[in-house]
Amino acid sequence: MTVNAEHKPDGSCLPKTIRMADEEEFEIDKVLQVRKAASDVGGRGIRYTIRIGHSETHLFDEQNGRWFVEAKFG
Repeated sequence: MTVNAEHKPDGSCLPKTIRMADEEEFEIDKVLQVRKAASDVGGRGIRYTIRIGHSETHLFDEQNGRWFVEAKFG
């Protein structure tokens, strides 16, 4: 999975798109919340609650160069 994100001068990060392993790309319509959290499926980091289309899911930045999505969407 590849995440395209905008890194701002204040150090914050705003994810814009997610490209899955099958090359399907999803545009993030809105970031609803950003906070440190643990995932229900394992792992922890900065949790972005995002909206893609009519679906909400959690995108995690583990702050080590790795990202993961907690649930499928689409």
